[in-house]
Amino acid sequence: MLPIKDNVPTRTFPYVTVALIAINVAVWLAEITGTSVDNDVFHYGYYPCSLDGPCVEPATLVHHVAWYEGIFTSMFLHGSWLHIGGNMLFLWIFGNNVEDALGHAVFLVWYLAAGLAATAVQTVVTLAFSVPAGASIPNVGASGAIAGVLGAYIVLLPTASVLTAFIVVILVFLREIPAVLFIGIWFLFQLWEGSFAIIQPQSGGGVAFFAHIGGFVFGLLTIRVFAKQRPLRPRW
Repeated sequence: MLPIKDNVPTRTFPYVTVALIAINVAVWLAEITGTSVDNDVFHYGYYPCSLDGPCVEPATLVHHVAWYEGIFTSMFLHGSWLHIGGNMLFLWIFGNNVEDALGHAVFLVWYLAAGLAATAVQTVVTLAFSVPAGASIPNVGASGAIAGVLGAYIVLLPTASVLTAFIVVILVFLREIPAVLFIGIWFLFQLWEGSFAIIQPQSGGGVAFFAHIGGFVFGLLTIRVFAKQRPLRPRW
């Protein structure tokens, strides 16, 4: 299930959303043209164990940035083409309307705050429920901050619709569905997978589901406080 576009116009060009996408893509290109993606992920990623150890492999095998640097650098790193492609698609479709409501400068600060909130929730859950090996895996990706965008979007635009691609084997079906349904399904998936990641830490596959949950809740709870205006109404 992939979003293609929504039906909500914006008042202004989403300069910050485009800039964030450009920075993430530039960092990804630097990753794939450098020594290796893994080296950058291990060096610039954020390790929950660095706050409350012990750290084990792989955190102990490489020199990595301090946790207070990693919480920022990790937001712009990705581990694969699918990882960055999915994140940037979601940011492009949903970020412009949230930026329109917040204003450019406030959106940038709010976006980074959403990423920090997501990292904080993931850290607490990881240190509370995971084994040292789980806390020693680097966290990377913009998805925590983008989850905040999704939470904000459904508060601001509960009647919006999203043209969605449903992929069944090799067939692709396009259907317009309510944004609340699309984002709701996404959030339930995070809860489902996150619950299994607590019960069986090895089942998480290295995905920081609770960063997604934390970022989403941050967006839900804070967007009304910082929004300067309501987005434009959906077009259809």
